[in-house]
Formats: sequence, C-alpha cells, structure tokens
Amino acid sequence: MQVDGRLYRTVWSVPAKGVVRVIDQRHLPWNFVLQDLATVEETAVAIREMHVRGAGCIGATAGYGMWLAARESSGSMKRLEQLAALLTATRPTARNLSWAVERQLNVLKDLSPDQWDHAALTESKAIADEDASWCERIGEHGLPLLSGIHEKKSRQAPVQVLTHCNAGWLAFTDWGSATAPIYAAHRAGIPIHVWVDETRPRNQGSRLTAWELQNEGVPHTVIADNAGGHLMQHGKVDIVITGSDRTTCTGDVANKIGTYLKALAAHDNDIPFYVALPSSTIDWECRDGVRGIPIEERGGSEVSTVEGLTHEGVVQGVNLVNPGSPTSNYAFDVTPSRLVTGLITERGICDATAEAIAILFPPTARR
Repeated sequence: MQVDGRLYRTVWSVPAKGVVRVIDQRHLPWNFVLQDLATVEETAVAIREMHVRGAGCIGATAGYGMWLAARESSGSMKRLEQLAALLTATRPTARNLSWAVERQLNVLKDLSPDQWDHAALTESKAIADEDASWCERIGEHGLPLLSGIHEKKSRQAPVQVLTHCNAGWLAFTDWGSATAPIYAAHRAGIPIHVWVDETRPRNQGSRLTAWELQNEGVPHTVIADNAGGHLMQHGKVDIVITGSDRTTCTGDVANKIGTYLKALAAHDNDIPFYVALPSSTIDWECRDGVRGIPIEERGGSEVSTVEGLTHEGVVQGVNLVNPGSPTSNYAFDVTPSRLVTGLITERGICDATAEAIAILFPPTARR
C-alpha cells in the first residue's frame, strides 16, 4: 500500500544484513519510522510492545523471527523450540502469531540444521506473501457487498462503512482485512465514506486507520468510540466491517475491545455486521470463544495516559485519569457468532456457523 506515493509492506527481510525490517507503528501518524530487528529478543519486544500489531502483521513478524531463531539456535532443536516459545508468549490472543511459529517449526523439524537458515527465510517470505494475497482476495470477495449497497442508494451517495480499531494493511503485510473491501471499492470508483472509531485506549483507529485512508485518498471521518450507536440509529451507517484476532471454528470472533458493543448496536438497528479475516486467524480447536479464547490484559498505563502531538510539534504523553485511581485494560472482547452477519475470507463469504465454515474450509484443505 502507499506511503507518500511509495509502496510498502509492514514487514520484510533484509538478508544481506541479517535483519527483519518493520514499520515501527508506535510513531505513526506523526513520523514514519523503519526499525531493524536483528535478534529474536528484539523481535519479541517489537511484538509485545506493539512496534508491530495486528493479527497478520505479528504473525508475519513472528514468521521472520523464526528465521532469526534458526540462525541463533546453532543447530540445536531444543534452543530453536525455546526461541519459538519466546515469540509465542509475546501476545496470547491473536491466532496468527502461534500459527506462524508452529508452521515454521513443522518445516524445520524434518531438516538438518545446515538447511534451517534458507528454509526458514523461504517459509517466512511465503507466510508474508500469503498474508498479502489472502487479504487482497478478501477485498475481491467483499467488494460485491459494498457495490450492492451502492446500487440501492442514489448515484452520488457514498456507501457508509463503520470500522473499529485498525484491521488495515498495517495490521497485516498488505491490504488489510476489514479495509481490503474498502480499498477495492474505492479503486473501482464506488463512492465510499468510512466512519473511523478512535479505538481507545491506544487509538489505532484515529492514528493508524485514518492515516492509511488518507494515504489512499479514501474519504473518512474519525469519531469517538461511543458515537457508533448514535450514527446507526440515525441511518448514517450502511455496514460495519471489522477484523479479527482469533475466530473460533464456530464463528465467534475475538477482536479489539469494543467490537462486541458495535455488533450489539448493529444488531439492534438491522445493520449488517461483517468480519473480515484470513483463515490463518481461525482457531480450529476452539468452539466457544467467550470461554475458550484467552483475552490479553495489558498495562493500565495505556488507559491512564495518551500520546499526542503538541502545538509546538513535540510528541508527548499526558495523564488522563484521576491520580491514584486504578485502571484495567482488557485488550479484546468476543462477539458471539449470532451477532455476525458473515465472515469475509480469502475463499469467499460464509455464515458465522461451524457448518458454513467447514464447507468453505474442509479439514483436508486447511493450511
């Protein structure tokens, strides 16, 4: 996708330097910063501290991290597994992370150590390429949803889409999941307007999604998180599209905290609520999202402080909360499948049910 007219992915390797290069998302939208990760420990910190974030992006970064692990392990499978565990432990909710690490281990376990470097690098590139390709296909499959809405509206009226958090290309290696149909529609000439939830506490909507949409020239408006229900009540939202960090095989969806409330509001106002995800996000072993998906709890400082750009052009953090008051920071919530209109995947759109998911992804054809 575009940054000041130049095409980028979120993560890639620089084999000549033996590093993984990422867009350090902590600095956006004020500054565009690239960071080199030279060790597994640096990669783990980058994932844990959200230099990179988003299901597909941290999965791809972990995949590249396993290339660094192959180089650091000195031919020891025990050491390789320890480094893999270090990466897996960084963030518990997103399925793509452990999926990418497990995929690399499955490749390397049957090879001799002298083959690990080349094989791990090849597989990490394949993981990243697949992520980008799958997201592009999500855009292709989601495009008819938006074009169908447009056909029912007056010619000049834009399709009004509401998003939550950032499930854009910054959250994957390219295209994004929830934004992929938006980008596809925009490039097809369909008038689109996106309501961008700010997404407290880290403001991934107002900082990242809005930045992405601006770079792509997509009309958008940033709103407070709690404004979504009001907009739906007053007919200002045609469709809600969110991403997912982990989806059960029965269609329950774990996504950024606040997604469940958007789904409830959409259900109450008869507005379609779609979740866009590549199949690497599906947890095939989990059937009950509310009880079975681990929900990450992050530090309270993310709730009590916020970072912004001062009038003097200085990036600065400020305290938001009454000093001495405790804070709690649940990073995700689970939207039950009954509230999900459909899942937009790289293989097409299906109902959020075990039966429909199994038809689209039969056990013998799962990656």
